[in-house]
Order: sequence, then structure tokens, then C-alpha cells
Amino acid sequence: MPSMNMHMSLRGTRHGAAPRFGPRPVGTTPSRRPVRLSFALLLLLSLLSLLGAPSPAGAAPPPPARSVATAATANDSAVAQAQARWGDRRLDQVSFLGTHNAFTNYEDSRWSSVSQSESIRHQLENGVRSLSLDIHWYERSTWLCVISFGSDCYPSDVYLCHGECKTFAGVTYALPRQSFHSSMQTVVDFLAANPQEVATIFLEDYVSAQQLGSSLGRVRGLDQLLFRPDAWNVRQQGWPRMTDLVGSGKRLLIFSDAPDREHLGVMYDKAWTVSNFWSLGDLGNDVSCVSRWADVPLDRQETGFRRLFTMSHHRNVPTLINAALDNGAKLRDRINQQCRPAAGGRDPNFVSVDFHRTSDSSGHTPASIVTELNARN
Repeated sequence: MPSMNMHMSLRGTRHGAAPRFGPRPVGTTPSRRPVRLSFALLLLLSLLSLLGAPSPAGAAPPPPARSVATAATANDSAVAQAQARWGDRRLDQVSFLGTHNAFTNYEDSRWSSVSQSESIRHQLENGVRSLSLDIHWYERSTWLCVISFGSDCYPSDVYLCHGECKTFAGVTYALPRQSFHSSMQTVVDFLAANPQEVATIFLEDYVSAQQLGSSLGRVRGLDQLLFRPDAWNVRQQGWPRMTDLVGSGKRLLIFSDAPDREHLGVMYDKAWTVSNFWSLGDLGNDVSCVSRWADVPLDRQETGFRRLFTMSHHRNVPTLINAALDNGAKLRDRINQQCRPAAGGRDPNFVSVDFHRTSDSSGHTPASIVTELNARN
């Protein structure tokens, strides 16, 4: 911005007056009006700022910061709720309800084949604390954009797909496309609104570490919530207590079936968990509980450390009828008679099912069975 003196000089020159610097013609007197006006304007602006006048361009003032005392009180309340719910139990001593293919549902997108009836947000609100998601890289397709008349014009990114992201709309992908970072934002926002809760994500992972890192980097508030086992020295000290997770705010665990993501805070599930083979078979009659990995038995023992036990209980093809047959007494009996003995006498930490609110007429639901597991642990 030009100085006041330069402004006066240019103004005087345009009207034929003598320049500001150098000798003035005899009998001329320089005008003082610009100086007085500029001084008055500066004084007025100073007074307005002192009086708290609104900032220019309609900018709103920043929201008041949350006081330290308020934050501490909220955290104390969350810890108290966790203490009442879990006592002093560690993460590996409690059980959570999980959903298989949580993203294929009737609410988040137009899937024709689904594993759940509710959106990811509603699953969380209805007690689900473990979500399994399939992530794929989608390369932007001009052809799909054209033939869909503009309804499938999405940028290259990591998306939730159940197979190749361009093959069969409604089956291997759905519109609107569900970006991974947007779905993770839903989880983070839920945890931020519920500071007493802990959630876990299991990824069927078909992207590179760089692509995954880029997607996670766009999730607001993720770093404040993400649990990193190296920071807790889990291998030597074991899993933290639930109250420790809630008190620290590190309440989101992410596992992937692909290695080399630890630097992102994403754990390689084969290194941190034991897991049964996922399928009950086409007819739902394979209730045996065998390991998903031949070299990692369900009852694996390690000095000073116990892996988390993830249990899958669903068929090759998800349907409401199958879920109604599988999600009640069959699930309860399978845990007690098959999976618990196979895992060395321990209950699963995560119980993953299709259509988690559907059950038989036995009076047992996936949610009530998980509650029962926590009551006896």
C-alpha cells in the first residue's frame, strides 16, 4: 500500500501542484486536507476495533474455546462410565458386536446385495463396535461418467467396494460411491460424540500403503483417536484396560489383512489377532471353528501377550433368511461348544455377523449373546 506522503505527492501532481519534495513556488500553500482525513479514518478504525466492531467482509468471530475444566469433567465422566461398564478389564478380556461387510447396506448406497440393513452410522448407534470394510482403489473413468449420464463421475480414490469397483453396479460397487475416508469420518464423528465408546475397524485391504495413508490423512480428528500399539508397548505389557483407552482418548483401533501399514497406525491383523475361518458354508452347517491361518492356531500362546480373538459367523451368501437361522441359538452354541474350546477356553473379543439385528425365535440375538459373554468374563 503506498504511503500517505506518496499518495499526497501523486495527488498534487495530477492537479498541476508542485511535487511534495523540492522547492515550492512562491505564494503556494500545500493542502492539509488529505492528512486530516487519513488521520481521522485511522482514529475511527482504531476506536471501532477497541469497541469490538464486526470484522470486515462479514467474517464471524472464532467460537469460544472449550475450557480445560469442561474437557476434564467430560473425560472424567467418560472414564466413570467405562469403569462402571468394564471394571478393570483389559481390551482382550471383553467382547464386542461386529458387522460383516458393514458398508453393504440399504441406507448408505444403492446396493442390490447387502450384508446389513442399516447405515454405518445407525449400526454404531445400535451397539455395533466392530466394522469390517473392503477397500479398493478406483481409477476415475470417463467412460462410466458418460454412460451414466453424469451420475458416476467420481475422482480416483479409495472406495468401499465388494470386488472390482467398475464391474457390476449394486453388486461389486454401488452408487453413490462410498469413499473410505468419508465412512471413516462417520466413525470418528460417532466416537467424538460418545467419549465413553471404543470402536474397531477390520480392513479387507486391496490398496497400497500410500493410497491408504492419503485417505486416512483426510479424516478430521483421526490422529487424536487412533490407538497405536507401539506407543503402549503392547507386546511387552499386554493390551490396556478399557478405562485406559477411554481416559487417553485413544479409542479407535484399525486392523488390515495387508502388512506394512504399522507406520500409519494400522495393525497387521495376522500379527495381532487369531481368527477363525469366516464361512459357515453355503448351507450354514459348517459350525466347526478352525483357524483362518494355518500357522496361527486359535489357541496360540505368546509370553506376556495375548492376541485378540476375532470370530466370524456368516455364510457365503448373505440373506435375511440365513441370518434368521444363524444369528440366535446357533451362534450361542457355536461359541460355547466350538470356538471357545478351540481358542483355549477364551471367548471371542469380536463377534461378526450379517444382519446383526436379525435372529431366530430362541430369544438370543447377537447383541444379547455379546452381553452374555461380557457378563461372564
